[in-house]
Amino acid sequence: MSAKKLKCGSMNISFSSGEAACHNAAMSQTKTLSEPSDFSDIREWVFDLDNTLYPHHVDLFAQIDRNMTAYVSTLLQMEREDARKLQKQYYLEHGTTLQGLMIHHGIDPNDFLEKAHAIDYSALTPQPELAAAIKALPGRKFIFTNGSVKHAEATAGALGILDNFDDIFDIVAADYVPKPAGSTYDKFMSLHRVDTGKAAMFEDLPRNLTVPKALGMKTVLLVPQNLETAIVEWWERTTGEDDHIDYVTDDLTTFLKALV
Repeated sequence: MSAKKLKCGSMNISFSSGEAACHNAAMSQTKTLSEPSDFSDIREWVFDLDNTLYPHHVDLFAQIDRNMTAYVSTLLQMEREDARKLQKQYYLEHGTTLQGLMIHHGIDPNDFLEKAHAIDYSALTPQPELAAAIKALPGRKFIFTNGSVKHAEATAGALGILDNFDDIFDIVAADYVPKPAGSTYDKFMSLHRVDTGKAAMFEDLPRNLTVPKALGMKTVLLVPQNLETAIVEWWERTTGEDDHIDYVTDDLTTFLKALV
């Protein structure tokens, strides 16, 4: 593989041995990047939910993914493999599988969300250090998710962090238009009167940080702790063109603790 660069904070790191090397290089810079002074002006803290507030390796979203495939398969009477291909096609074209199904098949979004989020949350355990770190952040804290409030409450509740958030902005509040659509960020910012110049956003999907960066927010990408063994889709990976990503970390708790 030819040499590439990934913008890791304010540094461009060259590598030639693949994405895992770039990931490890980025991780080596995390502590120096998450200095209190870097975020001293931040008073609005916006967090994605899945694979952000809990580590990627917990793989909770895999259950949701299977439920969505099953939903498409049942709805359209398709074999599972074909249903999964269509599911991912809608995700890529419309931001969520739900949006694609609403546009092309007129489904009831509430029925879809209920079935998609019918999962076992026992893989999540209370994270008191994360809860304390979030609580210590100055200003307001929000969950901004393409999932539902019910799912966010169940997830954050299982992690023991729910009470530390001022509000949850979900796909219903977004009128079912998902991130990374600019109109959805505008809706969130307007509803909560967020000062984007004093805001930071934490996400696990690089493409969902493009708009926040353009709005003047600090952006933090959460990545798997071991990229070499993690199973991630190609759109979850960083590239040499990710200039909208300011910081990269594989440990949200450690990153936040360093700020306070």
